[in-house]
Amino acid sequence: MTDWADRKTRARRWFESLRDDLCAAFEAIEEEAETALYGAGTPARFELTPWDRSNDPAVEAGGGVMGMLRGKVFEKVGIHCSTVHGEFSPEFAKAIPGAQDDPRFWASGISLIAHARNPHVPAAHMNTRMIVTTKGWFGGGGDLNPMMDAYRNAEHEDTLDFHAAMRSACDRHGPDYYARFSEECERYFWLPHRNEARGVGGIFYDRHDTGDWADDFAFTKDVGRAFLDVYPRLVRRRMHQPWTEAEREHQLFRRGRYAEFNLLYDRGTTFGLKTGGNVESILSSLPPLATWP
Repeated sequence: MTDWADRKTRARRWFESLRDDLCAAFEAIEEEAETALYGAGTPARFELTPWDRSNDPAVEAGGGVMGMLRGKVFEKVGIHCSTVHGEFSPEFAKAIPGAQDDPRFWASGISLIAHARNPHVPAAHMNTRMIVTTKGWFGGGGDLNPMMDAYRNAEHEDTLDFHAAMRSACDRHGPDYYARFSEECERYFWLPHRNEARGVGGIFYDRHDTGDWADDFAFTKDVGRAFLDVYPRLVRRRMHQPWTEAEREHQLFRRGRYAEFNLLYDRGTTFGLKTGGNVESILSSLPPLATWP
């Protein structure tokens, strides 16, 4: 008999520990910001705000902690953990594996979105999650979103390093994982109304259940560790490059594309809103400033 209670506890604890490590990494970068470029002031820290899924204190349905940082290097970073449970609506249950006959669910995960002030620093997204209905699976991934056109190609060093980190996480668990999940990332993070990609890709996987839960969990942890390693390195590579007003304007234009995807196509946004998640956490993925022609 599957011990889902133990698995749920282990997954939740991992997501929360990864959250703590990521927050520490981003705060360390804020401490390194050069005064000449970013100005003086106390380095920013994450503001952690707990929330409950149910508005009724008599109903226990889980919740989470919303973590937000607004600093010098990072104009806006959201790192959120949540663990929720309840029942899917009849309409939504039809689209979820294992929920058609029994709409009860449990879900836990971490999500991150980073928007830097410097146009040379790429925006980035990462999330990993575990969902349980009458079935159980993992999902998530990470993708890179350069703001400058010169960086938006497969041969740029930032793109190569990010994909190498994701490939390393994949290769430890399946020889075909990187090919499959990077291709899925390209399909998923596509704006059909613009006929263009949101960024330069990474990996994306969903409903991942090989039958070996321990390895699926280990893979999910390796994805989180890979992002924790590579993204701060890319930020440090670019954060002290000077930028022009024209580059800043182009950054805001590219952010508009980012916002369009999250509002129109992002599955995490849909899942969160349809399961009573924290609206501020869900929509914190939107950039702080953006422009459209």
